[in-house]
Amino acid sequence: MSRTRPPLLPYAVLALGLAGIALSAIFVKWANLPGAVSGFYRMAIAAGVMGIPFGLHVRRRPPASARHVLYAIVAGLFFACDLATWNTAILIGNAANATLFGNTSPLWVGIGAMLLFKERLRPLFWGGVLIALAGAAVILGRDFLVHPTLGRADMLGLLAGFFYGMFFLATERARDALSALSSWWISVATSTIALLAVSLLLREPLTGYSTGAYLNLIALALIVQVFGWLSINYALGHLPASVVSPTLLGQPVITAIAAVPLLGQPLSGAQITGGLIVLAGIFVVHRSKQ
Repeated sequence: MSRTRPPLLPYAVLALGLAGIALSAIFVKWANLPGAVSGFYRMAIAAGVMGIPFGLHVRRRPPASARHVLYAIVAGLFFACDLATWNTAILIGNAANATLFGNTSPLWVGIGAMLLFKERLRPLFWGGVLIALAGAAVILGRDFLVHPTLGRADMLGLLAGFFYGMFFLATERARDALSALSSWWISVATSTIALLAVSLLLREPLTGYSTGAYLNLIALALIVQVFGWLSINYALGHLPASVVSPTLLGQPVITAIAAVPLLGQPLSGAQITGGLIVLAGIFVVHRSKQ
């Protein structure tokens, strides 16, 4: 499978996945559950819904490589760590800071791709990443300036960015030999077990929440995890993580647009300007791969 000139379909599916995961922060905020608990239900519901399709798929196309199954398991562990730290950072601190630091993942992906996979990344790639990160900073800048010091929530956000980056790298390797559904479901099932263990260790209650909270968790699982991340998992089988991860910096742009009708928050000049900068950076990243 060639990665030099991927067809248009992976890009289209990646765009759809980006639109799906852009609603993640809204559902997490609406659910208002402890970070690990919110992540557990998100993964458990998604794994349960797709359990039968996964079982039927595996009967027709069993995983051919134990090593790549291990990559999918490692990806699930990294994603569980990302969800637990990012959700907690949003709830205990400034949501803008957590989102900004969580979106440092393209830097970790770029470094990991060079060190682990010996991928050659042109200066144009790094320029595009920095432009996109600058755009994200502009979008979130006003809230960030209100709380400029690094606190516990900010450090959790930065740690989430690292885990997020490692998840992309592990998933890219899993997709070398596994189908999108197999890689996705193994990763999700692993995250479910890990987040359940974290919830129990932290003694965070798993029950007793409002009906509205559970409805938001169902939406989080179906829209974000099943639709959004399964789409992105497909894209990672055709595009390198060093392209997919920076593209997902468009998430704050779509989140800001969605917040207009869903949260009644109008777009500011900074959000519009930052969104255009993010899109320009993503364009530069994609140009660097041609």
